[in-house]
Amino acid sequence: MTIISVEDAKAHLNITVDTDDALLSGKIEAAEAWISRWLETPLAEMAEVPADLKEAIRLLVGHLYENREATLVGITAEEMPFGIWDIINQHRAWSF
Repeated sequence: MTIISVEDAKAHLNITVDTDDALLSGKIEAAEAWISRWLETPLAEMAEVPADLKEAIRLLVGHLYENREATLVGITAEEMPFGIWDIINQHRAWSF
């Protein structure tokens, strides 16, 4: 079971058709797995996933959906402030 639903992701991405539901489902699973690994805590094991982590999942799903390849040609891209890193790093248990 995933933390956010396909319907939630579609609302975030302003998608109104069902054509990419299976694709979005895979992107949700990948985003949640990636964030779980970074946090070193499975999201599925949290009693309640905080709202900001749910938003980080939506942001990563959007990125994976809109950027399906590893390269961009003819486009300048830059990281947005207060993005995924800023959200998930607050929840990571850092140790040195």
